[in-house]
Order: sequence, then C-alpha cells, then structure tokens
Amino acid sequence: MKLHTKAFFGAAILSIALSAQAEEHLKSLNKAYIDASISPKTDFYHHVNRGWQEAHPLTAQDARYGQFNILTDSSNNRVKNIVLGLAATNPARGTVAQKVSTLYEQGMDSIRRNALGAQPLQPIINKIQNTKPEEMEDLFLLMHREYSSPFIGAGPMENMANSREYAMYISGAPLGLGDRDYYLAKDKRNREILEAYKKLIIKQMRNAGFSAGDAKRICKNVIKYETLLADSTWTREQSRDITRMFNPRTLAQVKQLYPNMPWDRFFKETMDINTPDEFIVTELNTVLQGSNLYKQLTDREKKDLYLWQVVRGAAPYLSDAFGDANFEFNKVMSGVGEQRPRWKRSLAATESQLGEAIGELYVQRYFPESSKQYMLELVGNLQTALGKHIIHLPWMSDETKLQALKKLNSFTVKIGYPDKWKDYTTMDIDPEASYYDNMHAASMWHSKEQLSKWGKPVDKSEWGMTPQTINAYYNPMANEIVFPAGILQAPFFDPNSSDAENYGGIGVVIGHEMTHGFDDQGCNFDADGNMVNWWTPEDAAAFKSMTEGLIAQFDEVEVLPGVHANGAYTLGENIADQGGLNVSYTAFLDSQKKKGVDIKSQDALIDGLTPEQVFFMNYANLWAQNIRDAEILSLTTGDVHSLGENRVNVSLRNLAPFFEAFSITDGDKMFRPSNERIIIW
Repeated sequence: MKLHTKAFFGAAILSIALSAQAEEHLKSLNKAYIDASISPKTDFYHHVNRGWQEAHPLTAQDARYGQFNILTDSSNNRVKNIVLGLAATNPARGTVAQKVSTLYEQGMDSIRRNALGAQPLQPIINKIQNTKPEEMEDLFLLMHREYSSPFIGAGPMENMANSREYAMYISGAPLGLGDRDYYLAKDKRNREILEAYKKLIIKQMRNAGFSAGDAKRICKNVIKYETLLADSTWTREQSRDITRMFNPRTLAQVKQLYPNMPWDRFFKETMDINTPDEFIVTELNTVLQGSNLYKQLTDREKKDLYLWQVVRGAAPYLSDAFGDANFEFNKVMSGVGEQRPRWKRSLAATESQLGEAIGELYVQRYFPESSKQYMLELVGNLQTALGKHIIHLPWMSDETKLQALKKLNSFTVKIGYPDKWKDYTTMDIDPEASYYDNMHAASMWHSKEQLSKWGKPVDKSEWGMTPQTINAYYNPMANEIVFPAGILQAPFFDPNSSDAENYGGIGVVIGHEMTHGFDDQGCNFDADGNMVNWWTPEDAAAFKSMTEGLIAQFDEVEVLPGVHANGAYTLGENIADQGGLNVSYTAFLDSQKKKGVDIKSQDALIDGLTPEQVFFMNYANLWAQNIRDAEILSLTTGDVHSLGENRVNVSLRNLAPFFEAFSITDGDKMFRPSNERIIIW
C-alpha cells in the first residue's frame, strides 16, 4: 500500500532543525503520515493523521477503521494461529483445545450449517407454538432461564452499597434496537432504521420457516411491544446516571410495585436459588412497563415476541441466509458494504465463550514479563502525577481532597492477564452437535457460572476482559484499573519507543482509566468501591459547574451537517480523556526530570520534534481513523465515547502545554481563551 509522502518539513511545528545528535527515533508515530499542508494550529487531528487516513482507506466491510482496528486485526491473526494450532494437534474430547477448535471449525463449516438451516431451532419453536394457555407462565420462566430477558431482566451483580457482596438486581428488558429514539423519534434517519429492523424481523422469521403472513404478524407484535417498552425507557443521557439505578427494595415492595410477575416461582425456576429478601431495582418505570405488558399482551403476542427473541439470538450460528439478513440490516445501521470474513466471525464467537482459555495461550506467546514491569512503573508515575493534581486543585476543599487521595491510593492495578485463569472443565462442546446447540450450551454454562456466585463474597481477582482484548477499563465497584495485554502494543505502548510516545500513548490510556474513578459517575464511589458521597456540597457544585462547561464544548461540535455531538452522553469519557492527557503530561515531565533529561535541549529532539510535540502527536495518532457517515450517526446515538477527531481537537484545546508546544495563540482555530478552558483534574 502506497504511503502518504507529502513534504514533512515546512510546517510551523517542524521549524526546529533536525539534531544530528538525537538518539531517539519515532517508532509508534510515523512521520510520513503527518500532513504539512494542514497547520497544527488549524486542525491538529488531520495535521497528524491525514496521511494515515489516505494510507488506510475503508474497505467495503468497514464502517470505520482506525488504530484500534489495526491492533484488533493483529490480535485476531495471532489468535487465529493459536486456534489453528490447537486444531492441528487432534485434541482429545473434553480438553480445552478440543472445545476451542470444535467451536471454531463449526463456525467455519457453512456446508453443514446451510444443510441444517433452521432445524436446530425447531424444538424450541415447537415448544413456544404448542404452549397451552395454562402453560404460558412456564414458558415465560423457560425463556428467562435459557434464551432471553422478556419483559424484565434479573441477575446478581456487585452491590453498589457494599461491593464485597452480591445483590440481586431487577432491570428493564433490553430493546431490540438499543435506543428508544429509534422507535419514538420521527426524523428520517430513525424511520430508516426502524423500517430496516422490520424487514430484518420478517426476513429472519421467513428463514426460520414461518409463512409470509405469520412473519408479518410476528413483526407487528414485536414492534408493538418494543415501542411500548421504549416509551418508558430512559434517554441515553439518563442511562449514564448510575445513581438513578440504585433503588433498594424489599421483596414485599417488589411484589407490591410489580404484582403481575410470578415472583414466587421466578428465582427458583430461572436461577435455582431461593427468592431473595432484598433487591436493587435499576429502571423503576421500565420494570413497571414490562410488568404491565406481561399482563396486557395476549398469549399470541407473547409467543411472537419469544419466537423473535429465540431466532434473533440464534441467527449468527445458523445458515448463511440468517447471516446475510443480519448483514443487510447492518448495512443500513453502519453503511458497510461487505461482511467480515467468515473466519473473523467464527473467531469472535469462539472467543466469546472460551476467551480466557485462548488468552492464557496468547500471553504465553506474545506478552513478555518485561512489558508488565514497564507498565507497573508507568502506572506508579501516573498515580503520583494525579495525586499532585488533586493536591493543587483550586476548586476542591482539603476535606474532599483527602478522600480523593485515599481513593487514588487504593486503586487495584491489573496488567496483562489475570492471576487466576477461568476453569472450563465442565463446559461440554460436542463435535456431533450443531454449531447453534454448542453455542447455546456454552452460553448456558456462562449463565450458570454467574449465578453460582450468588451468596458468595465477590471475587475481586476476576477480569471483565480477556487478555487479548484491545481495550482497557475502570471498574468503580472494585476501584480497579485494568490493562489487558492486547492493548500493550504500538502505537499505545512500545518499550523501544521514546518516553514521549509511550506517555502520549499508553500513559494517556492509564490516566484516562484513573480519571474514570473521578468522572461524573466514578465520583459516586469511594475507595472501597461503595456508592458513598465523599464530596462536600460546595465541591460537588463546583465539579458540576465544570462538567456543564465541558458538555457545552462538545455540544457545539457539528459531526455532520445539522447533527451535533452529545456532550452530556459522552461526558464521562470526555472527562477521562482530558484528565488522562493532563495527568500523563505531568507524569512524562516528572519522568524526564528523574532521568536527568533536559527536554528543552537540542539533544532531546526526536526526529526533529520536541518531546512535548511528540507526546501530543502520538495521542492524536491513537485516534487516527476513517469512518462512514452512517457510522457517525450510529455512534452519536449509541456510543458514550466522542468521535476520534473530537477526542483530539476538542480535548486538546483545554491544555496550555499543547498551545505552548505548537506556538498556538489567539486567532488560531485550535486556540481557546484561558477563561473558556475546562480543567477538572
């Protein structure tokens, strides 16, 4: 692929002569991609990334393609080699190798799946269709136990009030399209999505063997139910407010609030546990609406809802006709023109069920212990830097600072892989069974594993991501930051790259996850991961005022003509981006002082760039991507992260060191006056 080769020298930031004495060279950041024709003072994102975008055009199968996708492709190829290697050993029945290779090979075996068609679903379809009126409650419980969460959801999770124990949560049922606006908003885009969803339902029910008339009736009843449910569902902004989800109720109160649900049978027959005495209800109104609909819908309407939920959940593991129908819908949602290769789909399905088993092999082969030690040092430096920021916050009282520092110093740090691997011994993957039946059995195994935690202390050593995942996370109820091995690669992390690149890459990621502990949701949890208010009223008001300013900065951005970013919905991630940048920059400066490096000297230049410039440029480099308009619309509706361009251009405009690094002053498009900048952490 031809790389972008516009002249590198000549831009304002590159006026510094290349030092012949420079010892470090760019490794994570490719200077051939930097576009000198776009001033960093005007559009920093495209100045850094235009060449990358030209060198990585979207293919028909991509709704978007960026640095994360490159790493994901790399990880997928590594995992594929691991899986194929397991299959080549002719593994014995019952071994992890057999389970992994069987699932993958069945996903690849389109001949067998096409020959079976919808046959694997026939038993449950017959069960639903033949259920008598007096058996409808039994059917409802069966659906909850093995297939979906119709009308309501329920299950154990860490107690927000006491993170060392599990609580039983009751929640609203999910919407097929995810967001309420797809059903309720009447603009052109939402109407297109809803119509495509209707076509999907009809097509999949036809693939499952239903007549045209039956398929249309099922579609009508599903849309009726989901639209009524959507009417009680939170807006996307409300759904981010974790404090709204904490609604403790006793069993007596739950029965009084939601009398239509068969509570006396529910927990025993869906989870094999005694009915709890206390609950946490998340979305009060949505649960009420689900309870009311359970009573109001006819048996036929309920059966049609169940049929769609079964078929939709099974579709990825059936014949190509089902996969093709899903793809036609995805084309409307994201604008893609071609399905992902079958091997990627099969690999993703296998990882969804046996991810840690594959991850154990992944880290043995691809994650050296030295990387873990380097990361531990980086994390320590970032913690120290964030502590300094907290101590010097002008808007926070000493009382609240003390609690913030206590929380910061209590972080649990997980890097690379879990200390204890998941045991898949009891999961049965039968080579003679259908692909769907094996995926269903594996899913049931995971459900039972989750339910087995009920009544036990929370195991805080567990991971919420596999080691090969290209991501990271903060868990407020464990007060932990987690960095899987997968993301510890360039451009995020490379032990051979300059400190400037690593602090601008993985350093910002570390700072981002740390800041999540103090964003508008993480700030509700204390050092032990319990939902406790540790703020003075005055500090809470000052924090809220600044978050409103950050919301406004993103709201003013037009992502497409007439479509604006949603600053309230993306607030937590925007706080974390800004905090990650600010804190990592401080940690970088401190690390260079500790090493005795004068970053202002000619000898500190890195391929003609100052270390400060490299820091900010590699941050921008992380978010290089191409993206379709349909995907922009979809993400603006359903993703709590801002678009990559805004994570760079909007966030950086709050940081004085960024302006100084590139001589950005009043009158430049990237400049923001000091009285308009928002610095929270």
